[in-house]
Amino acid sequence: MVRQLHGLPGLVAAVFLITTAITAAVLALAPAMDRAAAVIPPAGEVNVAELAGRVVAHYPGTEQIERGSSGGVIVYYSRDGQPGADLVNPLTGEGIAPYEPSAFFTWIKDLHRAFLLDDTGRAMAGMMAALMVLLCITGILMLARRTGGWAALLRPFAGSGNKRVHSELARFAVLGLLLSALTGSYMSAQRFGLLPETFETGPAFPAEVSGGQPAPVANLSALSEVDLSELRELVFPYPDDPRDVYSLTTSSGSGFVDQATGELLKYQPRSESSVFQQWVVSLHTGEGLWWLGLILGAAALTVPVLSVTGIGIWWRRRSSEHLPDNVTVSQADTIILVGSEGNATWGFARELHASLNKAGFRVHCSEMNALTGHYPQASMLFVLTSTYGDGDAPTSARRFMARLGDFRARETLKYAVLGFGDSQFPNFCQFALDVDAALARKGLTRLHGIELINRCSASQFSQWGDTIGELIGAPLSLTYDPLPPPPVKLELVERADYGLAVQAPTSILRFKAAEQGGRRLKFLPRAPQTLPSFEAGDLLGVMPPHGQAARFYSLASSVTDGVLEICVRKQPGGLCSGYLHQLRPGDHIDGFVRPNPGFRPATGNTPVILIGAGAGIGPLTGFIRKNTGRHPMYLYWGGRSSQSDFLYQPELGRYLEDQRLTGLNTAFSRSDECAYVQDKLRQDQVAVRQMVEKGAQILVCGGRGMAVAVKQVIEDILEPLRTDVETLRAEGRYLEDVY
Repeated sequence: MVRQLHGLPGLVAAVFLITTAITAAVLALAPAMDRAAAVIPPAGEVNVAELAGRVVAHYPGTEQIERGSSGGVIVYYSRDGQPGADLVNPLTGEGIAPYEPSAFFTWIKDLHRAFLLDDTGRAMAGMMAALMVLLCITGILMLARRTGGWAALLRPFAGSGNKRVHSELARFAVLGLLLSALTGSYMSAQRFGLLPETFETGPAFPAEVSGGQPAPVANLSALSEVDLSELRELVFPYPDDPRDVYSLTTSSGSGFVDQATGELLKYQPRSESSVFQQWVVSLHTGEGLWWLGLILGAAALTVPVLSVTGIGIWWRRRSSEHLPDNVTVSQADTIILVGSEGNATWGFARELHASLNKAGFRVHCSEMNALTGHYPQASMLFVLTSTYGDGDAPTSARRFMARLGDFRARETLKYAVLGFGDSQFPNFCQFALDVDAALARKGLTRLHGIELINRCSASQFSQWGDTIGELIGAPLSLTYDPLPPPPVKLELVERADYGLAVQAPTSILRFKAAEQGGRRLKFLPRAPQTLPSFEAGDLLGVMPPHGQAARFYSLASSVTDGVLEICVRKQPGGLCSGYLHQLRPGDHIDGFVRPNPGFRPATGNTPVILIGAGAGIGPLTGFIRKNTGRHPMYLYWGGRSSQSDFLYQPELGRYLEDQRLTGLNTAFSRSDECAYVQDKLRQDQVAVRQMVEKGAQILVCGGRGMAVAVKQVIEDILEPLRTDVETLRAEGRYLEDVY
C-alpha cells in the first residue's frame, strides 16, 4: 500500500514536480546572491539613526529606507522630480548600485508559484506541494522498511542502478524536500482560505504629535535605540509637514517616531501568528536564511533525478512483474509466488502463468514477499524461487519466511516448489529447499516434489511443466528459453600473469570492444563496437568454444575505465579458464555482461572492509579504483607468495599513496608467516569490531572455503557487539561474491 501511495502520484505529477523543483532551485540562489551583493555590518555596529543620517547626506530626497531579508539596505528617493532606488553601503550611506528587481527571477517565481496560470496555477502548485508531502512521508517509510528499521536509515545501502541512486538521493534530500513541501502547503492553504492568514494593520496614526521644528534624523533618540539588524522599513515624513511622523517597522513590531522630539509613538508589537507566518515564509524561500536557501535548492535539484529513477524503477517492476489476466487474491484458484534477485525467475513465472490461464485456471502471481494470510479459493500454490549467495533468500523473498508464520492454508491447498540455481555452487538451490521444507512443516500437502532447475535450463523447465500438467489434468506447454544479452566481441589488449611458481596460474586480462567486421572503404578506419554499461562487481559471461554454457567472472573495472577487466585463475581441467589463459593480445572472445547489483560497496563515509583471496581481489580492486572520494576503505587479501602471486601489487601501492585505499593487510600461505586472510582479520579484530560499530560494510570475494573461514572469524569478532553476520547481511552490510 505504501509503495502504491508513493509511486502512482509521483508518476502522474512528475512533470509538474520537476518544474516546481527546478524553479525552486533557481529561486534558492536569489537570497545568496542578494547577500553577496550587500554590505552587512556586524550586529550592534550601526543603529538606524546613524544609517538614516548617512543616507540622507548622500540622498537629500530620501523617502524610504528598507532593509531586505538578505541584509541589503535599499534607499528610495526623489531627485529632480524623478524617483529612484539604490542599494547602499550602510557604513557610509553611499550608493553601491541601482536597485531593480530581476525580471528573470520575477518570471521564475511566477512559474514556480502558479505555472504562469494565475489562481488556477496557484491551486495546482498547492496540490503539488501537498503531493510532495505525501511522497516524502511514504518515501521515508519505504526507506526505513528497506534498511530494516529507523535506526538503520544512516547505514550504507546495497545494490546499484536506479534503485540505489533513488534511495541514496532520497535519503540526502528528504528532510529538505519535506520542509519545502510542508511550508508550501501551509502558504497555499492560507492563500485559498483553508487556514487563517494574519494581516498586520499596524497602529493607528498618533493623535499627539509635537509639531515642533524637525531635528536631524541622525539625532532622533528612538531611532538610535534600534540596531540596523532589526530594521525592516523606515518611511520618512512628508517634506515641510511638521505634523507628519517617521513610520518605523522592525522585526519585533511597528510604530511612529516624532520628527522633532525623537519620541517613539504608538508602538505595536507583532503578534505571535504574524511571527509564525513570517518564519514559514523564510523556511520556504530562504529569505533571511540564505544558507538554508542553498540547502533547500540542493534538495530540490534531486527531484528531476528522483523522478527519472523512480519512473525507471516503476517501469522495470511493471515489465518484470506485470502479468495480463492476473486475477486478485480473492478470485484465484491458483497462486504463483516468485523469489527473484535479478528478475530472471519472473520470465519462467510469466510462462507458467500464461499456460495455466490458457488451461482455464484463475491465476494470481506476485512476489514471495507478498504472501498473504489466506487464499480463500486457491487449491494450488506454486513457488518459483532462485537462491541468493550462499543459500540466502533473494530480494523479493526476504520476508517470506516471517510471513509464513501467519499463513492459514485451506485443507485442499497443495503446493509445488521449483528452484533455480547453478549446480557448481555447493548450496545449489538451498533457499528453495528451505521453502519446501517450511511449507511441509506448515502442514501443506505437496502436489509434486521439489525440482531444481540448473542454469535456467529450458528443457528441465519444459519437463517439469509436462509432469505438473499430468498431475492437474491440463497439459502445459512450457517453452520459455531465457536468452543471454547479445554477446559482444571483445579483443584482448593486455594481460599480466602471476602464480606460476606456486602452481596457481592467475592472469589479469583486459579487453576492449573489437572492431566491427564487414567491408569498408580503404581510407576509413573500422568503427569499434561500444562496451556495454557495467560496474566493478558485475559479471562477464564468457562463451567457451564448442557451444558450452557461459561461465561468469567478476569484473574488476567499470565502463568508465575504457576496458573490461577480469582476474582468472586457471582451474585444473577448467574448460573456460583454460581457454582464457591461452589467449594472447589481439585474440577475440564473445562475452556479455550480467549485472550483479547485490555486490557493491556502499557510498558515504562509513568504512568499507574488503576481504578476498586469490582471484577474488579483482572486483575489490575495481571498487578501490572507483573510490575517488577517498572514503575509508580497507583491504584484507590472501595469496600464496608475495614474490609470485601478489596480484595488483603496483596498483594497490598507488592507491595507498593517493588514499583511495586507506589500509592494506596481506597474508601469504607459502611464506615464513604461513598465514591466511582469516588470520589477519583475527589479528585485527579490535579495529574490525570498531569499524563495524561505526556502521562498516563488509564485502567478501573469492573461493567458498575462504568465505566460510572468514565468516566464522567475523562471527567471533561480532560476538561482543551482540550481533552476527546474518544481521549484517539483512542490513546490506555483509555481501559475498563466492565461487
